[in-house]
Amino acid sequence: MRPFSEDEARTFLEATRGDPFEALCVLALTTGLRRGELLGLKWDDVDLDRGTLRVGRALVREGGRHTVGEIKTRRGRRQVTLTPRTVKALRTHRKRQLEEKLRLVGLCEDSGLIFTTQTGTLINPENLIKRSFKPLLREANLPDIRFHDLRHTCATLLLGRGVHPKLVQELLGHATIAMTLDTYSHYLPSMGDQAASAMGEALG
Repeated sequence: MRPFSEDEARTFLEATRGDPFEALCVLALTTGLRRGELLGLKWDDVDLDRGTLRVGRALVREGGRHTVGEIKTRRGRRQVTLTPRTVKALRTHRKRQLEEKLRLVGLCEDSGLIFTTQTGTLINPENLIKRSFKPLLREANLPDIRFHDLRHTCATLLLGRGVHPKLVQELLGHATIAMTLDTYSHYLPSMGDQAASAMGEALG
C-alpha cells in the first residue's frame, strides 16, 4: 500500500486536467471506488444535480472477457456523495462524450457507460493503467503507485482529517468497520494522543 500524501494528491489532480480520463481519476481519488466499480458506472447511476452516485455494478472478467455485472454484497451496493470538484469533472466529461458521439455518429456504441473507449465500448483495465494512469504519474514526477492506491489515498486522507472510520467504511463499501481499521490504523499515528487528550478534557 502506497497512498499519496495530500500534496501528492493535489499534484496528481492537477496533472489530470484536460486528460480524457480526468473525471475517472478525480472520481477514484475523491470516492475511493474500486477500478471495476468505476468502469462499470452508467450515467443512470449519477445524479449530478443532487451530487450523488449509486454504486451497483462493476466491470468483471469472466471467461477471458470483460463484462459488467451486478454487485452482490449489500455493503458493496451503496450511495456516494460527490464533491463539487467531482461533479464539475463529470459534467465536463459528459459534454465531451456527447460531442464525441456526434462526431462519430453511427460508429459509436451507446452503452450508457460513463467511461468507455472512443467508440463507446468497455475499457480494458490494463490499457487504462498502461496508456493513461502510469504516463500521468511519470509526467507529474509522482511515485509509481498502483491505481488501487488511489482508493487507499481516499481513505487515508479522510481518516487523517478526522473523518469517523464508520463513514469511511460506508464510503469504501467495506463489509465491517474492523476491516477499515485493520487496513488503515497504522496511518493514524496520532490516535493515541487524541485519546489521551480527549480523556484529559473529559476529566479535567
